[in-house]
Amino acid sequence: MQFLKFKRRVTKSRNINVNIPEHFGDRVEIILLPSLDNYFQKKIIPGESYVPASGKLLDEKDLHNLIESSLDMWLTAGRFAEKFEEEFSKFLGVKYCSLTNSGSSGNLLAISALTSYKLGERRLKKGDEVIAVAGCFPTTITPIIQNGLVPVFFDIDIGTYNIDVSKIEHAISEKTKAIFIAHTLGNPFNLDRVCEICERYNLWLIEDNCDALGSKFNSRFTGTFGHLATHSFYPAHHITMGEGGAIVTSDKQLYHIVNSFRDWGRDCWCPPGKDNTCGKRFKWKLGNLPYGYDHKYIYSHLGYNLKVTDMQAAVGLSQLKKLPFFIKKRRENWQRLYAGLKEFEDFLILPQTTENSEPSWFGFVISVRPNCGFSKNDLVNYLESNKIGTRMLFAGNIIKQPAFTEQNIEYRVYRKLKNTDFVMENTFWIGVWPGLDTDCINYMIEKFSEFFTK
Repeated sequence: MQFLKFKRRVTKSRNINVNIPEHFGDRVEIILLPSLDNYFQKKIIPGESYVPASGKLLDEKDLHNLIESSLDMWLTAGRFAEKFEEEFSKFLGVKYCSLTNSGSSGNLLAISALTSYKLGERRLKKGDEVIAVAGCFPTTITPIIQNGLVPVFFDIDIGTYNIDVSKIEHAISEKTKAIFIAHTLGNPFNLDRVCEICERYNLWLIEDNCDALGSKFNSRFTGTFGHLATHSFYPAHHITMGEGGAIVTSDKQLYHIVNSFRDWGRDCWCPPGKDNTCGKRFKWKLGNLPYGYDHKYIYSHLGYNLKVTDMQAAVGLSQLKKLPFFIKKRRENWQRLYAGLKEFEDFLILPQTTENSEPSWFGFVISVRPNCGFSKNDLVNYLESNKIGTRMLFAGNIIKQPAFTEQNIEYRVYRKLKNTDFVMENTFWIGVWPGLDTDCINYMIEKFSEFFTK
């Protein structure tokens, strides 16, 4: 390592250009990194290095944004967060985006927002039911329970691994107030049918779009149909901030409520570092507070602090520019795996694309057929022993998890969870993320072939 002094503009190898802010003075000290290559993904060599089921792709542009945002020394949400929210909304075609520190926090904020008294008779109240699936990621369900609501668990279809929409109407009761489900591994659920049901029964719809950024249903992006939708920018997801998430909506009232819960529960909608956006900061009369109490310190909800940092947003902003390529690459890898594994359908149930959809795939999901001479564990162990990463379909059947079996949690199951239990025993997925090149995909197919012929 060596320390050198530079003027305001610092030019590094591989086109890393950093603007030094005024507050650093005329001269600054910069640590020269020994090699930028050490900070980005090394080529995966199938058979020698592990082929991960998921991962992130970062480059010097992401590093540039990260350095520039850190030099602002504005460590909470700032100009990069504001720009990301603007660009992400524009990409999806929605009006509002609220950044938060994770997709799981996004789910918590979305459900919490629907409990707001500001929604009047439509607010979710303790004991109200929310339609969900048991074959899910846990933090889609956790916020329902944390808010005193009751999840109603439905079974899923084998092949699409999405909710069986034909049964939803049969389970709706006077207590049913919302539907909160995910597009499993990027495969859109039947939004036509679900939206129709929500409209008919006056139900809220939250789309968990964390695994489906870039998926389309009827040529429209998923995450734009529901009253609210959530996204994750964890390293495994379509773009990354390291940690990070977002809630999107086109409903102005819901947008302000989400932001209130995210920002300590305050009534004020000024962004960090801004005052008097409403133009009457000292002219409000709310609750039992005295007239003129500072609006920045009026709290309309029992909220949290779930904001994102500007450094995270800066990386996300750079990643967002690469999203179309990432989506294209995921689809190509999925298609190659499907074509290569199709000959093994006597042993495997391959994934099925839902009707009217163009998935932006999160993974390639596989189920082992019953009575085929081997188990899911046999296949998974063979793949892992050959350095091919595998993942379960998240919680499998969440009500079989210790979080449910060891605690007295209120929930309802609609009929039986036969397919969900099948998935728990027989289903896993492998990667399609953009860091996997043709050699990686071919190697994965080759190892499947070896397993069936050994």
